[in-house]
Amino acid sequence: MTKKTILFFISLMSGAALLAQGPPGFGPRGRGFGIGLGPGRAVVTGAPYSGTETVTTVQTLANGNTITHQNSIQVYRDSQGRTRIERTITPPPDSGRSAFTEIEISDPVSGNRYLLNSSTLTAVQMPMPKPRTNTSGSTTRPAPPQRPGVTEVTTDLGTKSVNGVSATGKQVTVTIAAGTIGNAAPIISTRVSWIATDLKVPVSIQDSDPRYGNFDMELTNISTAEPAARLLQLPSNYTIKTGGPGMFGGGGGRGFHRPPPQQ
Repeated sequence: MTKKTILFFISLMSGAALLAQGPPGFGPRGRGFGIGLGPGRAVVTGAPYSGTETVTTVQTLANGNTITHQNSIQVYRDSQGRTRIERTITPPPDSGRSAFTEIEISDPVSGNRYLLNSSTLTAVQMPMPKPRTNTSGSTTRPAPPQRPGVTEVTTDLGTKSVNGVSATGKQVTVTIAAGTIGNAAPIISTRVSWIATDLKVPVSIQDSDPRYGNFDMELTNISTAEPAARLLQLPSNYTIKTGGPGMFGGGGGRGFHRPPPQQ
């Protein structure tokens, strides 16, 4: 194994360890923020909607250069809590492959999730994770444990119309004191999020973290009409295959991730 390869694996291991520890602040984000049914996510029924979820990330490099990415997905949820995430995949030009549509359907009624590939007419099926059970009767999430050198302040922003729907907002500011993680000066990260009051999904999220850059998610073109039933069903001409754990990335997967922090 070459020295370059060894350094590459060390870098991967260090990154994995950092994510496992849950670094303070706001780390990489996954896909389908409003309707993703990852571990611990509750199923929302009786509140159908559809819309366009657009994610923009801007990373500023040490030399002042910037890297900007923007991706959009279509999202749907019916009254039974079934959801659909639809995205267009564009392979690299030298791959010789045409763009195709990838669809993820989560069906709490049957207890299955499906990943549909329009280029192969196949659907990968795997069981949905069970929602976390709340035995205390409280609807308030417990506060995260405080870490030495890290302070978190939450500010209530009240209620207002955001992207055409009533939403409740809050701002979370995380400050990492100088020296806590080897930083010469304090690191201040902020997140402003607006959650639709009736739909119970984020309609706007803005993150600012000097280690990762700026992140913006907007849910627009919102409709509260019931989506067409066919959108939440498997097409009859698709072949179903069984997938294993990790096929969907545990709520993040191959979605919209923020770039890794600069070293």
